[in-house]
Amino acid sequence: MSKIIIFTGKGGVGKSSIATAHALSFAKERKKTLLVSADMAHNLGDIFNRSIGNSVVNVDTNLDATELDPNILRNEMFPKIKKSVADISKGYNMEFGNLNENFVLPGFGNLFCLLKIKEYYESSKYEHIVVDCAPTGETLALLKLPELLAWYMEKFFPVGKTIVRILSPVSKMKYGVELPRYKTMNTVEKIHKKLIELQNLLKNRQICSVKIVCIPEKMIVEETKRNFMYLNLYQYNVDTVFINRVLENVHENRFLLNWKKIQEKYIKELKEVFTNVPVVKIPWYPNEIQGLLALEILAERIAQEKGKISEISDFIPEKYRVSEKGYILDIHLPQGKIEDIKVFIHELDLNIKVKNFNRCIPLPNVLRGSSIANIKLENETLSVEFSLKKEKEE
Repeated sequence: MSKIIIFTGKGGVGKSSIATAHALSFAKERKKTLLVSADMAHNLGDIFNRSIGNSVVNVDTNLDATELDPNILRNEMFPKIKKSVADISKGYNMEFGNLNENFVLPGFGNLFCLLKIKEYYESSKYEHIVVDCAPTGETLALLKLPELLAWYMEKFFPVGKTIVRILSPVSKMKYGVELPRYKTMNTVEKIHKKLIELQNLLKNRQICSVKIVCIPEKMIVEETKRNFMYLNLYQYNVDTVFINRVLENVHENRFLLNWKKIQEKYIKELKEVFTNVPVVKIPWYPNEIQGLLALEILAERIAQEKGKISEISDFIPEKYRVSEKGYILDIHLPQGKIEDIKVFIHELDLNIKVKNFNRCIPLPNVLRGSSIANIKLENETLSVEFSLKKEKEE
């Protein structure tokens, strides 16, 4: 079974170098590996000192690399998407006929990148697919997109297809409104199917894992903690945290000794936060990580540090359990604060909002029409208790 390994973290922390070192390490083990840059500010070419681009190119024995371009992927995967958007927009009197070839719906660039990664996985050509993602905010937008879009499509398009089939002739004749063609709705349905498959793929713990890269500085540490909380909210498998650029042999240099003391404070804080996730320290090298030789040195150090880590307990999945009033949903939410969390039911979904991030969880049939009886956060677990209607209980 192929593995997908996603690297995320704030910009400028050395994420690309550590992702590339992992890919090279897998290749040295004679495992066919693909290194993918999903960051629009690509720098794999800088690391390897060569041009890479959107096509897959070989950069070393058993190691291929590519820098994904959403515009090229859109034309390759969904060449008729512009036509479909124009078709859907007719009923709203919106003019999309003058769109140029670079048109793409907001957020869909990320979607094309994810679908391409899914395509690489399904080809079974690679044992490991290592993904160098954009900085934290964009990565979170990337990873929550399949679930979000699938949710919208589930709500609207099964009904939409029926309406199109029944009302399309009437609407055009009586009101002058042209509904989307049935073919267009079928295209949307195919995209929806791919989104569901993609969501299942990325949340399969046997296939996909997320590794966070950070450095021991206050702002980065705080963002890393939030990143971990949001990834857990969406049930992604964070299995390692890398602390990069750790000062080691500073000798009697007062300036570096002071920085080392600051770093030790934040390393201790990170270890206290990530009690159930392995934490790997990477030293601050005197030279840039550039070229195969430097990457091999980094890969060896990562392997050494990983070898020192003992087994860590498994991730805690979300689950329902029975209560006196009905049911309780438990979601692991490390670093969450109850004052930052809002939970409410909207129609057939449970909405969990943590600051600016919102997750919609479709409720099982037994909880349809229920109300929220209690919310609490204990031991990094958010518990939402549902009270059933009397007829449901009976």
